[in-house]
Amino acid sequence: MPSRVTAQMETPSSPNSLEVRERITPELEQLMGEKGLDLGSPIYIRIFKESDELEMWVLQGTVFKLLKTYTICDYSGNLGPKEKEGDKQSPEGFYHVGVSQLNPWSKFHLAFDLGYPNEYDQSFGRTGKALMIHGRCSSVGCFAMTDYRMEEIYTLADAALANGQESFAVHIFPFRMTETNMKRHAKSSWQGFWRNLKEGYDLFEKTLTPPLVTVGSYRYIVRPAGIELARTP
Repeated sequence: MPSRVTAQMETPSSPNSLEVRERITPELEQLMGEKGLDLGSPIYIRIFKESDELEMWVLQGTVFKLLKTYTICDYSGNLGPKEKEGDKQSPEGFYHVGVSQLNPWSKFHLAFDLGYPNEYDQSFGRTGKALMIHGRCSSVGCFAMTDYRMEEIYTLADAALANGQESFAVHIFPFRMTETNMKRHAKSSWQGFWRNLKEGYDLFEKTLTPPLVTVGSYRYIVRPAGIELARTP
């Protein structure tokens, strides 16, 4: 399952990522300790394009707790999903990041690949590659976080994966999927797609646990995921 915890895993490292980890860990542990959270616990990320926000959630007991909201420095394109290579559009949808997607050698300081195109994207013939969350403040289809923000995000991701989280979910939305915002964008051609994304948004808001997401009949299928999915060996 996407968020389950398995045995300890070896994550890739570079001189840069090791230096960052050593420097940033004491500060992160202090921040997390103040909130009753532990570095290395499973994580979950939500992105809201319209408000330039990336939320970092960390498992506490049986639910996820918001650790911090980061400002996205830059992303490209408009509201709506990425459809093809070269459209300079940042994606929207439900993605997962595992150990193999970490890039401690990135020319953008540190990065991890979102896994675009996922199964849903592929069902629509969408193309593109190397869609990342990374450092710096320049983006063509990615989410650029600046180096200092990315150091925290990357260290949290690396610690969670190294501590056994099989993969962590990254859910990318055009905006906070409230009915007010949906009505504000009612004329968009993406309204049907966004209604599908809203199912995942609403379920997390209700349970504070990332939903189990599969794909079928050209849509995301969203179901509640018991916390045992994040803990069962």
